[in-house]
Amino acid sequence: MTHALLPPSAGSCTLVGAGPGDPELLTIKALKAIQRATVLLVDDLVSPAIVALADPGTRIIHVGKRGGCQSTSQAFIEKLMLQAVREGEHIVRLKGGDPFIFGRGGEEVEHLRAAGVQVEVINGITAGLAGLTSLGAPLTHRDRAHGVLFITGHPKPGGASPDWQQIAATAQAAKLTLVIYMGVAVAAQIAQELQAGGLAHSTPAAIIQHASLPQQRHAITTLQALAQTMADHQLGSPSILVIGDVVRGVASVQHSALNGADALRAVG
Repeated sequence: MTHALLPPSAGSCTLVGAGPGDPELLTIKALKAIQRATVLLVDDLVSPAIVALADPGTRIIHVGKRGGCQSTSQAFIEKLMLQAVREGEHIVRLKGGDPFIFGRGGEEVEHLRAAGVQVEVINGITAGLAGLTSLGAPLTHRDRAHGVLFITGHPKPGGASPDWQQIAATAQAAKLTLVIYMGVAVAAQIAQELQAGGLAHSTPAAIIQHASLPQQRHAITTLQALAQTMADHQLGSPSILVIGDVVRGVASVQHSALNGADALRAVG
């Protein structure tokens, strides 16, 4: 049911993409929104350096979600946002990456609009882009990749997993780069299904952990050796998996990781 719009004296709500973690990758618009917020609802993957940009008087509320473990329910977060707006607060929902790329931003916008709240959304650089860029390689390439598919390896609880064999067939036919979020726990299964769907065992793959942060680490491998490489180098969440011929562009680059992070290389 749609309610009447809130009065002009009511507060405001902005969904802000905090990007992959490096504060310098924030947009100017995102920075301004953070600085004028009176309440900041912060996800787990937002770096403390970005939270520190808020005004000292801003109320900070951590409402993180990671790896399927909820510290705060989605319903409670949405209720908190609506209550804060009705109390006249200028609330910023601060999300890692981009609010509309696996950030549940769509759910929150729908809930708030149904209650009569106008929501502004400010995009952020998603980790799937920042991760491979930090290694000096593109997600698309005129010769190697005609497009890119962003996909989650962690479906909604009770939901069906992606059809990885069909995805493999499509990626091969259309020359797509696969960028997989939240796929660490099921990396072995994903790799097996992608190979069963037609992607070659030797398809290049990258694992990028903590993209853009000082502690960033990565490994370059093949689809066949993906899970073993992750285990050998103890690469876990939060990591982005990138699969496709564009990863070959990393092999010729002697990676000096952002902010002095150590680089791993495991070519299978």
